[in-house]
Amino acid sequence: MSDETSVRIVRGRTPESAAMVAATRRAIAITARLNRLTFDDADNVRALFSELIGQPVDDRFLLIPPFYTTGGQEIRVGRNVFINQNCTFYDLGGLDIADDVMIGPNVSIITSGHPLDPAQRRAVTIGKPISIERNVWIAAGATIIGGVTIGENSVVAAGSVVTKDVPPNVLVGGNPARVIRAIGNG
Repeated sequence: MSDETSVRIVRGRTPESAAMVAATRRAIAITARLNRLTFDDADNVRALFSELIGQPVDDRFLLIPPFYTTGGQEIRVGRNVFINQNCTFYDLGGLDIADDVMIGPNVSIITSGHPLDPAQRRAVTIGKPISIERNVWIAAGATIIGGVTIGENSVVAAGSVVTKDVPPNVLVGGNPARVIRAIGNG
């Protein structure tokens, strides 16, 4: 599942933090253009999203603007992915979205955070990877926190907060999200 050795730590006032700020500026410029588009501009949305993440998406990729991110270049997207409107992806820690994933409206996928220690909170940003495996559905308003894997075919119920790995073929819900029941994989 998630790999704690791939945690990324960015300290303030370093070349790496300056690069993080530059990536955020770049992402905001691209998403500002993307967010002026409509549902009928699917080809242009795909082109701008491909520019944002630095790799082409397939012709079945569908994103309904608006969309927000702090970087974009650490997002990897499989085939036939659907992202509904008003989603926010913070991708500093790396975000892998496999084939056939559906992401509902108002979903937040947040790979980054800060230390609990107040003395370090503004000085350090911590990125932990998120992996969303094949055929996952993340329902409206869910929040996924860094350092987790959502297993194949699983469903994250609306409004849930996922703080731990989700096994394959289950429905999870709540805050924090817990397994509610197994689901079929067909």
